[in-house]
Amino acid sequence: MISRSYKDAISALNTLQTNSQVLRTISNSKEDLNKQSLSQMVEWLHRIGYKIDDVNKLNVIHIAGTKGKGSTCAFISSILEQLRNQYKKSIRFGMYTSPHLVAVRERIRINGIPISETLFAKYFFEVWDCLEKTAIERKLDPTIKPSYFRYLTLMSWHVFISEKVDTLIMETGIGGEYDSTNIIQHPTVTGITSLGIDHVPILGNTIEKISWHKGGIFKKNVPALTVEQSIPALNVLKKRASERKALFSVITINPDLKKIKLGLSGDFQYINASLAFALVSYHLPYLNIPSLNSLYTVFDTIKTGLENASWPGRCQLRKEDNISWYMDGAHTAESIKEAVIWYTNSIFLSNNSPRKFILIFNQQTRDAAVLLESLYNSIIEKIGENPFYMVIFPTNVTWKDGTYDEDLVNINSDIKQIKSLKIQYNLRDYWIKLNGNNALINVIDNIEDTVNLVRSQATLFDIDVCLKCHNFQESLSDENHEKKNQLEAVSEIHD
Repeated sequence: MISRSYKDAISALNTLQTNSQVLRTISNSKEDLNKQSLSQMVEWLHRIGYKIDDVNKLNVIHIAGTKGKGSTCAFISSILEQLRNQYKKSIRFGMYTSPHLVAVRERIRINGIPISETLFAKYFFEVWDCLEKTAIERKLDPTIKPSYFRYLTLMSWHVFISEKVDTLIMETGIGGEYDSTNIIQHPTVTGITSLGIDHVPILGNTIEKISWHKGGIFKKNVPALTVEQSIPALNVLKKRASERKALFSVITINPDLKKIKLGLSGDFQYINASLAFALVSYHLPYLNIPSLNSLYTVFDTIKTGLENASWPGRCQLRKEDNISWYMDGAHTAESIKEAVIWYTNSIFLSNNSPRKFILIFNQQTRDAAVLLESLYNSIIEKIGENPFYMVIFPTNVTWKDGTYDEDLVNINSDIKQIKSLKIQYNLRDYWIKLNGNNALINVIDNIEDTVNLVRSQATLFDIDVCLKCHNFQESLSDENHEKKNQLEAVSEIHD
C-alpha cells in the first residue's frame, strides 16, 4: 500500500510547479497565461466534486493587497475567536493565508489553529486521488496537476467545505483579478490593504497596474473596503469598484483603536486593525447571532480580539537568554521602513542597557541590494548612525549539512547560485559601499551556523539581533536537530 503520511503529502506537494516557475513562465511568455488561471481553477474545482456555489456558501471575507494582508487576517481571526468565546456560539471559521512560517499546514486553519498533520494528509490525498481518477476518466495526463499555490487553494476549499466552516477568511496569493482564490463570486465583504510595487512580472511595474489587479476581487453589491492609498492607486480602485458596482469606501485609522495595545507590534498595524474592524462589522450579520445588531454591543469583544492577535514573522520579538531576536519578513522598501521604525523604537529609544547589535539580512531574490539600501538609509535616518558591530548575510539553507526541512523545500531554487554565495557576497560588497568596512561582516552558507555564530557572541555580550528575512524558511535546532526553535520563516511559494 502506498504510504499516505503528512511527510508523503509534503513530498508530493513539493513536486508541483511553484511560484518561481510560474513567474518566469508568465514573464517570458508572449501570451498572458495569467488570464487562464480562473477557468483552470473552476475546472479543477469541478473535478474534485464541487461547484462555485459550494465555495460561495462559505461566507468569504476576501482580502488582497501588497502589505498587511496576513496581519489583517490575523486580526479578523482573533476577533472571530473572541466572538465564539463571548457568545458561546458554535462559529466555525476557516482561514487560508500564505506563505507559511514553518509548516505548510499553517496556511489552512480552522478556528485559528492549523489543521493537524493527519487531517492535512487525509485531505491532500483525497484531492490528489480525485484529480488522477478524473484525469484517467477523461483520457488526460494524470500527472498534470495545479501548481503549488493553486493546489493548496483547491485543497483548502475541500477542507473548509468538508469541515463545515460557516465563515472563511481568504487571502489572495498574488494580485486579485486572476488570482486563483478569485473564483469566489459572492464574498460577504472584500478588503484591500496597503499597496506598493511587488510581483512586477505578473502585476506590472506601476502602482496603477498593480491596483487594477488588486481591485479584481471587488464584486457587485458587495462592500469593497480599502485603507488610504496613494492618489493614483485610489483612483484605480474607485474606478474598479464603480465598474463592478461594488460598495466602495476608504477606511482610515479608527481613533478608538489607538487606545488599544494591539497584539501585533508596529504603529503601522493600526491601519490593518482598523480595516479588520471594518471588515468584521460588515460580516457580523452572516454570523447568525441575533444579539450582534450593532458594533456598540460587541466593541469590547472586538477590542479583546485585537489585543490578543498574533502573527509570527512580522515585527516579532523572541527572547533567548541574553539574546533578543527582532524579526521581520519585510519584502518591499516601504515595509522595511516600517520595520525599522518598530525596531529602533523597541531598542534604541527605550533601552539604555549596554548591548551589542547584530544585523542578519537574508534576501535571495527581489532586488536584494535595493532592500538593503532601504534598511540602511532608514536606520541612519532614524538614529543617525549605523549601530551594528556585526552584519551577517546567510543563504536560505537550513542546516550546515546542506539540507532543508521538508516543509521549506523549494525545488525551483537555483542550487548553483545558492552554493556560489554570489548574492551574499554582492550584499557584503554593497554594505561596505554604504557604510565602509566598519563592522565584522560574515557571509554564511546556512542558517544553523548563522544562529550558532550569534549565540557564540552572546557568551561575551548581551545581544540584540535585527533579523531581516525573506525567503528565509528555517527552523533552529540543537546539534541533533531534535529541539526545534522557530526563528523566522517567510517562504514565498505562491502561485
